[in-house]
Amino acid sequence: MPDALANLYDFANTLDLRHFTHHGVQHQQADALQNPAALGEWMHQHGLIHRAAVPSRKTFEAALRLRAAIRAYLKCDPAERHRKPAVTALLGAAMEPFALRVAVGGKDGFALRPVMSDAQAGLSAIVAELYDAASAGTLARLKMCAADECQRVFFDRSKPGTRRWCQSTLCGNREKTRTYRERHRHDPTSEI
Repeated sequence: MPDALANLYDFANTLDLRHFTHHGVQHQQADALQNPAALGEWMHQHGLIHRAAVPSRKTFEAALRLRAAIRAYLKCDPAERHRKPAVTALLGAAMEPFALRVAVGGKDGFALRPVMSDAQAGLSAIVAELYDAASAGTLARLKMCAADECQRVFFDRSKPGTRRWCQSTLCGNREKTRTYRERHRHDPTSEI
């Protein structure tokens, strides 16, 4: 995972919807952002705020909307993302509370910086990562696993950028096996 996308990637994956069995162990779904205190602790651990403060209920709810909108956006095929007005409108509305300003400085001479200095600033930094990744062209490589029982966000390092699953040996294999079985279940010649 490129450092420039690390917080965005981790934030999107605070909701773990995996519900499959692997090597006899059932994966348990989890949400790392159960309440405002958990959000504050998560942001502190990721260096997005300096001390573990408890965000307001309003900021917490805005964070959950932001996460849901990011996940919905990343679930779309990268070539189709800008063609999904409902998804882009949802993301635009979810980013609205997290104001950013252009600051002189940074690696390229300019950088987006949070306007606020509270817990919203940490979430604004995630929005800035989203913008920077879109500008750099790396956002197209951040995707959601196509397996319904996984839905984990991953970074596609394949040369053509066409991966569909977070792990082809796990999620990809399950999907291919399921498709094969479905195809042969309805094919009367497959039993010969």
